[in-house]
Amino acid sequence: MSVKYVPVQWNPNKYVYDAVLLASVVLYIFVFLELGTAAADVTQPINGAIVRMRAFGSCAFLMLSVILAIGPLARLDRRFLPLLYNRRHFGVMTFAVALTHAVYVLGWYFAFSPTDPLVALLTANTAYGQVLGFPFEVLGIAALLVLAILAATSHDFWLSFLSPPLWKALHLLIYPAYAAAVAHVALGYLQDATNPAFALLFGGAVLTVGALHLAAWLRAPAEPTTADDWVMAGDAGDIPDGRAIVVRISPTERAAVFRNGRTLSAVSNACAHQNGPLGEGRIVYGCITCPWHGFQYRPEDGCSPAPFTEKVPTYDLKLEGRTVLVRRTAHPPGTRVEPTPLPEDVA
Repeated sequence: MSVKYVPVQWNPNKYVYDAVLLASVVLYIFVFLELGTAAADVTQPINGAIVRMRAFGSCAFLMLSVILAIGPLARLDRRFLPLLYNRRHFGVMTFAVALTHAVYVLGWYFAFSPTDPLVALLTANTAYGQVLGFPFEVLGIAALLVLAILAATSHDFWLSFLSPPLWKALHLLIYPAYAAAVAHVALGYLQDATNPAFALLFGGAVLTVGALHLAAWLRAPAEPTTADDWVMAGDAGDIPDGRAIVVRISPTERAAVFRNGRTLSAVSNACAHQNGPLGEGRIVYGCITCPWHGFQYRPEDGCSPAPFTEKVPTYDLKLEGRTVLVRRTAHPPGTRVEPTPLPEDVA
């Protein structure tokens, strides 16, 4: 959390995250350049520039696949949550790698074009009415433009300026960008490749991303059991101390019911920062802590501790025996709701 905007709020975790990420990229590029020429499925000696553009292009695609896998992995297993914290750094680096790939393409294939290299790229093939021979370059450009927009708006200033809902909607463009990247590779390099190694790696990445999202969707909270204006959340004994259970209030809203010692409180599951899943976080020093970027809120009123000003909606709770029920209608952000004591028979 911060009370002012700075380019990057560095901390030891971010240094380690970025160092490991950069080292992985360098290692992948190095290995690809060392092995790429020998494994290239061509009849003529392959040029070093072509190997470099393939190295950076494949690296960018795999990085984008990992980015899209982190979200569902974290929902399926809390041990992956640390990877979420600085995922924006991952996205910015992915854009840099993808841009390097594009620069190599323009520099090699269109360096001596009598027209502007970008114009030449877009006009060299205009056969949009066919599959084989489709101008796949435009798909790569579309994906690169989306990555550029997401990298440029990754800072918290844009989150505040655009508002969290609009910012999150903008960053959901990562999915059409990934679809464009998949089509770019499938209609481009894979049309000519005969070596199955990259095709298997490419197909495995796409299937893994799809399977993880499907598994995370199947793990989403079930339709709520309701009693008039109250939604049944579950058994009070199922809520670990300092943790929460998430209940679906409506098709678009979820509440997180937290246990704080011997009391229960309910707040919106959407963090005011980036709509992160508060229910996947935990209570630290008496405050609900978002697992994405550490924004904190008091359980009883949904307010961030001073000097911060973020607020989230709160909900009324009641108990029927050990069963926890949440009132469907939320209070305005920052409204205090008296915590609900746990039943005596809950340890």
